[in-house]
Amino acid sequence: MPNQAIKVLLADDHSVVRQGLRMFLALDEDLEIVGEASNGAEAVKMARELQPDVILMDLLMPEMDGITATTAIRRELPDIEVIALTSVLEDEKVFGAIRAGAIGYLLKDTEADELRRAIKAAAAGQVQLAPQAAARLMREVRPPDSPEELTPRETEVLQLLAQGLANKEIARDLGIGEKTVKTHVSNILSKLGVLSRTQAALHAVRMGLVSVDT
Repeated sequence: MPNQAIKVLLADDHSVVRQGLRMFLALDEDLEIVGEASNGAEAVKMARELQPDVILMDLLMPEMDGITATTAIRRELPDIEVIALTSVLEDEKVFGAIRAGAIGYLLKDTEADELRRAIKAAAAGQVQLAPQAAARLMREVRPPDSPEELTPRETEVLQLLAQGLANKEIARDLGIGEKTVKTHVSNILSKLGVLSRTQAALHAVRMGLVSVDT
């Protein structure tokens, strides 16, 4: 889908934050803000209606918090990627967001250019973590107790995914179609019992498939 803008949904209970995000994201013609939610329940409802590619999800919101909303969205709409965008860097929130299926965890002091790049990368299937969050996650993630056996091809896909490659790059490296990569990723998540590529990538490190440096 060349030239097709990435559809973004903003979920934050502070209107001034949503306005600020809308203002500078709108400067990028590759991004289209399709809606704004002021709480988690609204985010879930709007995700169903608008089918965005990426949701920027605040974690601390009324009615339904961002972690609960992310869990609901990832279970029902696994093609939608969620980036937690928050001002808090607490272990509980970092672990909760990633367990819920967020592909990324960024802090609200992230530079505008960096955030735009992160949205595009997430839409392409690349894990996006603030360095501080990544360090905390590595301490917490454990290999699944008894994961289903991955096929050799799924293992290859998982290794490349964990190295930060997008679906298109994995497809190119392995000489397969992008849709096939998506199917493999879906099977990998199911077999590992996780909801996001981020969790899968961290498991790949724990399983010794890739090094922490990658």
